[in-house]
Amino acid sequence: MNKYKKIKYQLLAKEMVEILKDKGYVSYYAEDKEEAKKKVLNLIPEGASISVGGSETLGAMGMTEEFRSEKYKFFDRFKPMSYEELYEVYRQSLLSDYFVSSTNAITRNGELVNTDSSGNRVASMIIGPKKVIIVAGANKVVENLDEAFRRIEEIAPMNATRVHHKAPCTETGRCMHCESQSSVCNYTGIIRNGRKEKDRITIIMVAEELGF
Repeated sequence: MNKYKKIKYQLLAKEMVEILKDKGYVSYYAEDKEEAKKKVLNLIPEGASISVGGSETLGAMGMTEEFRSEKYKFFDRFKPMSYEELYEVYRQSLLSDYFVSSTNAITRNGELVNTDSSGNRVASMIIGPKKVIIVAGANKVVENLDEAFRRIEEIAPMNATRVHHKAPCTETGRCMHCESQSSVCNYTGIIRNGRKEKDRITIIMVAEELGF
Protein backbone atom coordinates (compact mmCIF):
# COMPACT_ATOMS: atom_id res chain seq x y z
CA MET A 1 0.00 0.00 0.00
CA ASN A 2 1.12 3.55 -0.73
CA LYS A 3 2.68 4.87 2.50
CA TYR A 4 0.61 8.05 2.43
CA LYS A 5 -2.63 6.14 2.09
CA LYS A 6 -1.47 3.92 4.94
CA ILE A 7 -0.98 6.97 7.16
CA LYS A 8 -4.46 8.19 6.22
CA TYR A 9 -5.96 4.81 7.13
CA GLN A 10 -4.06 4.67 10.41
CA LEU A 11 -5.42 8.04 11.47
CA LEU A 12 -8.94 7.22 10.30
CA ALA A 13 -9.03 3.81 11.98
CA LYS A 14 -7.81 5.25 15.29
CA GLU A 15 -10.36 8.04 15.11
CA MET A 16 -13.15 5.57 14.42
CA VAL A 17 -12.17 3.40 17.38
CA GLU A 18 -12.88 6.33 19.70
CA ILE A 19 -16.10 7.24 17.91
CA LEU A 20 -17.32 3.65 18.14
CA LYS A 21 -16.48 3.43 21.85
CA ASP A 22 -18.52 6.58 22.42
CA LYS A 23 -21.42 4.90 20.59
CA GLY A 24 -21.39 1.97 23.02
CA TYR A 25 -19.48 -0.62 21.02
CA VAL A 26 -16.37 -2.44 22.18
CA SER A 27 -13.76 -1.31 19.67
CA TYR A 28 -10.13 -2.10 18.87
CA TYR A 29 -7.49 -0.87 16.46
CA ALA A 30 -5.49 -3.27 14.28
CA GLU A 31 -2.54 -2.25 12.14
CA ASP A 32 -3.22 -4.90 9.49
CA LYS A 33 -5.25 -8.03 8.75
CA GLU A 34 -2.82 -10.31 10.61
CA GLU A 35 -3.18 -8.28 13.79
CA ALA A 36 -6.95 -8.25 13.30
CA LYS A 37 -6.95 -12.04 12.90
CA LYS A 38 -5.05 -12.50 16.16
CA LYS A 39 -7.49 -10.19 17.92
CA VAL A 40 -10.51 -12.16 16.67
CA LEU A 41 -9.01 -15.46 17.80
CA ASN A 42 -8.11 -13.99 21.20
CA LEU A 43 -11.70 -12.86 21.68
CA ILE A 44 -13.24 -16.29 21.03
CA PRO A 45 -12.72 -19.03 23.64
CA GLU A 46 -12.17 -22.66 22.73
CA GLY A 47 -15.38 -24.64 22.60
CA ALA A 48 -17.44 -21.69 21.37
CA SER A 49 -19.87 -22.06 18.49
CA ILE A 50 -19.18 -19.68 15.61
CA SER A 51 -21.14 -18.49 12.59
CA VAL A 52 -20.03 -16.02 9.94
CA GLY A 53 -21.37 -13.72 7.29
CA GLY A 54 -20.23 -13.99 3.70
CA SER A 55 -17.20 -11.73 3.65
CA GLU A 56 -14.22 -10.98 1.43
CA THR A 57 -12.59 -9.48 4.51
CA LEU A 58 -12.76 -12.73 6.48
CA GLY A 59 -11.60 -14.61 3.39
CA ALA A 60 -8.51 -12.41 3.10
CA MET A 61 -7.79 -13.10 6.77
CA GLY A 62 -8.09 -16.89 6.40
CA MET A 63 -10.73 -17.06 9.12
CA THR A 64 -12.71 -19.99 7.68
CA GLU A 65 -9.73 -22.30 8.02
CA GLU A 66 -9.24 -21.18 11.61
CA PHE A 67 -12.89 -21.69 12.54
CA ARG A 68 -12.91 -25.21 11.07
CA SER A 69 -10.47 -26.20 13.81
CA GLU A 70 -11.62 -28.85 16.30
CA LYS A 71 -11.37 -26.11 18.93
CA TYR A 72 -14.70 -24.65 17.80
CA LYS A 73 -18.15 -25.65 16.67
CA PHE A 74 -18.42 -23.96 13.27
CA PHE A 75 -21.65 -23.44 11.40
CA ASP A 76 -19.93 -24.00 8.06
CA ARG A 77 -21.94 -22.25 5.40
CA PHE A 78 -19.22 -22.84 2.80
CA LYS A 79 -19.56 -26.61 2.41
CA PRO A 80 -21.25 -27.83 -0.79
CA MET A 81 -24.98 -28.05 -0.10
CA SER A 82 -28.38 -27.21 -1.49
CA TYR A 83 -29.94 -23.84 -0.82
CA GLU A 84 -32.45 -25.51 1.50
CA GLU A 85 -29.58 -26.96 3.54
CA LEU A 86 -27.77 -23.63 3.53
CA TYR A 87 -30.88 -21.83 4.75
CA GLU A 88 -31.07 -24.27 7.66
CA VAL A 89 -27.45 -23.42 8.52
CA TYR A 90 -28.45 -19.76 8.51
CA ARG A 91 -31.33 -20.53 10.91
CA GLN A 92 -29.19 -22.58 13.29
CA SER A 93 -26.45 -19.94 13.16
CA LEU A 94 -28.71 -17.53 15.00
CA LEU A 95 -28.06 -19.61 18.12
CA SER A 96 -24.26 -19.42 17.88
CA ASP A 97 -22.09 -18.02 20.65
CA TYR A 98 -20.18 -15.75 18.26
CA PHE A 99 -21.08 -14.24 14.91
CA VAL A 100 -18.13 -12.88 12.93
CA SER A 101 -18.47 -10.71 9.85
CA SER A 102 -17.47 -7.50 8.17
CA THR A 103 -19.83 -4.67 7.26
CA ASN A 104 -20.72 -2.88 4.04
CA ALA A 105 -20.20 0.55 5.57
CA ILE A 106 -19.57 2.40 8.83
CA THR A 107 -20.57 6.04 9.09
CA ARG A 108 -18.51 8.58 10.98
CA ASN A 109 -21.43 8.67 13.40
CA GLY A 110 -20.85 5.00 14.24
CA GLU A 111 -23.70 3.44 12.28
CA LEU A 112 -23.26 -0.01 10.73
CA VAL A 113 -25.07 -0.27 7.40
CA ASN A 114 -25.56 -3.58 5.59
CA THR A 115 -27.59 -4.99 2.73
CA ASP A 116 -27.99 -8.75 2.28
CA SER A 117 -29.29 -11.25 -0.19
CA SER A 118 -30.75 -13.75 2.30
CA GLY A 119 -30.69 -11.54 5.40
CA ASN A 120 -28.72 -13.89 7.63
CA ARG A 121 -25.92 -11.38 8.22
CA VAL A 122 -28.23 -8.46 9.00
CA ALA A 123 -30.34 -10.65 11.29
CA SER A 124 -27.35 -12.07 13.18
CA MET A 125 -25.86 -8.64 13.77
CA ILE A 126 -29.10 -7.49 15.35
CA ILE A 127 -30.24 -10.45 17.46
CA GLY A 128 -29.47 -14.12 18.07
CA PRO A 129 -25.76 -14.80 18.55
CA LYS A 130 -24.51 -13.91 22.02
CA LYS A 131 -21.55 -11.91 20.72
CA VAL A 132 -20.88 -10.17 17.40
CA ILE A 133 -17.40 -9.36 16.08
CA ILE A 134 -17.14 -7.02 13.09
CA VAL A 135 -13.82 -6.61 11.26
CA ALA A 136 -13.70 -3.54 9.02
CA GLY A 137 -10.97 -2.04 6.91
CA ALA A 138 -10.72 1.74 7.00
CA ASN A 139 -11.98 1.74 3.40
CA LYS A 140 -15.46 0.95 4.79
CA VAL A 141 -15.77 4.33 6.53
CA VAL A 142 -18.19 6.84 4.98
CA GLU A 143 -19.45 10.24 6.06
CA ASN A 144 -23.14 9.51 6.50
CA LEU A 145 -26.05 7.20 5.67
CA ASP A 146 -26.46 8.60 2.15
CA GLU A 147 -22.85 7.70 1.39
CA ALA A 148 -23.32 4.30 2.99
CA PHE A 149 -26.18 3.46 0.64
CA ARG A 150 -24.21 4.84 -2.29
CA ARG A 151 -21.31 2.61 -1.35
CA ILE A 152 -23.58 -0.43 -1.14
CA GLU A 153 -24.87 0.26 -4.65
CA GLU A 154 -21.31 0.60 -5.95
CA ILE A 155 -20.21 -2.75 -4.56
CA ALA A 156 -23.43 -4.62 -5.44
CA PRO A 157 -22.12 -5.91 -8.81
CA MET A 158 -19.04 -7.39 -7.11
CA ASN A 159 -21.11 -8.98 -4.37
CA ALA A 160 -23.55 -10.46 -6.87
CA THR A 161 -20.67 -11.91 -8.87
CA ARG A 162 -19.06 -13.24 -5.69
CA VAL A 163 -22.13 -15.30 -4.78
CA HIS A 164 -22.83 -16.31 -8.41
CA HIS A 165 -26.14 -14.46 -8.68
CA LYS A 166 -27.09 -13.54 -12.23
CA ALA A 167 -28.51 -10.18 -11.26
CA PRO A 168 -28.67 -7.41 -13.88
CA CYS A 169 -25.79 -5.57 -12.22
CA THR A 170 -23.40 -8.39 -13.12
CA GLU A 171 -24.01 -7.57 -16.77
CA THR A 172 -23.77 -3.78 -16.49
CA GLY A 173 -21.27 -3.32 -13.66
CA ARG A 174 -23.59 -0.93 -11.84
CA CYS A 175 -26.63 -1.18 -9.61
CA MET A 176 -29.82 -1.39 -11.69
CA HIS A 177 -32.22 -1.08 -8.72
CA CYS A 178 -33.62 -4.36 -9.93
CA GLU A 179 -36.56 -6.38 -8.65
CA SER A 180 -34.91 -9.60 -9.81
CA GLN A 181 -35.22 -12.90 -7.95
CA SER A 182 -31.42 -13.03 -8.14
CA SER A 183 -30.93 -9.64 -6.47
CA VAL A 184 -28.42 -9.50 -3.62
CA CYS A 185 -30.09 -6.37 -2.21
CA ASN A 186 -33.15 -7.73 -0.41
CA TYR A 187 -32.63 -6.92 3.28
CA THR A 188 -31.08 -3.80 4.76
CA GLY A 189 -30.19 -3.13 8.39
CA ILE A 190 -28.86 -0.08 10.21
CA ILE A 191 -27.34 -0.49 13.66
CA ARG A 192 -27.20 2.98 15.20
CA ASN A 193 -25.19 2.13 18.31
CA GLY A 194 -23.96 -0.67 20.57
CA ARG A 195 -25.77 0.35 23.72
CA LYS A 196 -28.85 -1.91 23.85
CA GLU A 197 -26.99 -5.12 24.77
CA LYS A 198 -23.86 -4.01 26.60
CA ASP A 199 -20.59 -5.32 25.14
CA ARG A 200 -22.39 -7.54 22.60
CA ILE A 201 -20.91 -5.92 19.48
CA THR A 202 -17.15 -5.61 19.06
CA ILE A 203 -15.71 -3.74 16.09
CA ILE A 204 -12.09 -4.11 14.99
CA MET A 205 -10.95 -1.23 12.80
CA VAL A 206 -8.08 -2.17 10.51
CA ALA A 207 -5.70 0.45 9.08
CA GLU A 208 -5.76 -0.95 5.53
CA GLU A 209 -8.11 -1.79 2.71
CA LEU A 210 -10.03 -5.01 3.30
CA GLY A 211 -12.91 -6.41 1.32
CA PHE A 212 -15.05 -4.56 -1.18
